[in-house]
Amino acid sequence: MKTLLILAAGMGSRFKGLKQIEPMGPHGEFIIDYSIYDAKNAGFDKVVFVIKKENYEIFQNTIGKRIEPYIETKYVFQDETLIPKKYQDQIKKREKPLGTAHAILCAKEKINEPFAVINADDFYGQDAFNKASKYLDDISNNHYGMIVYEIANALSDYGSCTRGICSCIENRLDKITECKVEKKNNIIIATPIKEEKGKKVLPTTPVSMNFLLFSKDFFTILEDNFYVFLEENKQDLSKAEYQIPTVLMHAKKQKIIDIITTTAKWYGITYKEDKEEVKKAIRKMIEDKKYPQNLWKS
Repeated sequence: MKTLLILAAGMGSRFKGLKQIEPMGPHGEFIIDYSIYDAKNAGFDKVVFVIKKENYEIFQNTIGKRIEPYIETKYVFQDETLIPKKYQDQIKKREKPLGTAHAILCAKEKINEPFAVINADDFYGQDAFNKASKYLDDISNNHYGMIVYEIANALSDYGSCTRGICSCIENRLDKITECKVEKKNNIIIATPIKEEKGKKVLPTTPVSMNFLLFSKDFFTILEDNFYVFLEENKQDLSKAEYQIPTVLMHAKKQKIIDIITTTAKWYGITYKEDKEEVKKAIRKMIEDKKYPQNLWKS
């Protein structure tokens, strides 16, 4: 049994909308549809969505009704349920969800098996799901995994992106550095967040796109670090975010985080202009018989 956990509670600030449900395929398919299709074909048995409660109806009536006949589907809400009372007043001041690590934690009651985590609005590709599935089949007690992309395969043509650049030692994660990344005259420049000076990086530099592979015990690490996060940020929880890279660095003290490189090209909608590029890429993959014309009625 393997579960695909899809983080879909965030709104696209630069895209100005709920970009997770922008039609991309010829029959109204979303990027999420292609991820679930690839995951199912790779051997995943269940999908769990993390969403905002107010978006439940639109998710269930669109993506839900399409995939539920084909794969077990669950929904969880990213809300204040897991937050102790003493922090509630601060949390109520927030406008955005509490972060990606908190989103995963919200799904702990729905997952009892090895699982993969992905973003709802990223197109990861078949190779990535095949490698993720194989890794989870044999996941070891003291290992987690991370699918990484070559940075040249994970950029927008229309502006800078934030990417987690991975430093690795013998195919194991050593460090993640969040960087602003952009291509200038075919040269890729990465600038660490909160720094002003960037540097040239190789096109093959590995980056994380939040495609992560865990056993169920990761929820214990998430929960333990969550209470530390709340206490450390209790003076201003209106802006602090509980994020995956921070938790991974804590987890690395107890676990080996294996790096699994994919040859797939990432597609996503960072900017409005990206939409047509994604649709064009999907049309080409359909022409090449990688996907059926009508994804869920083939």
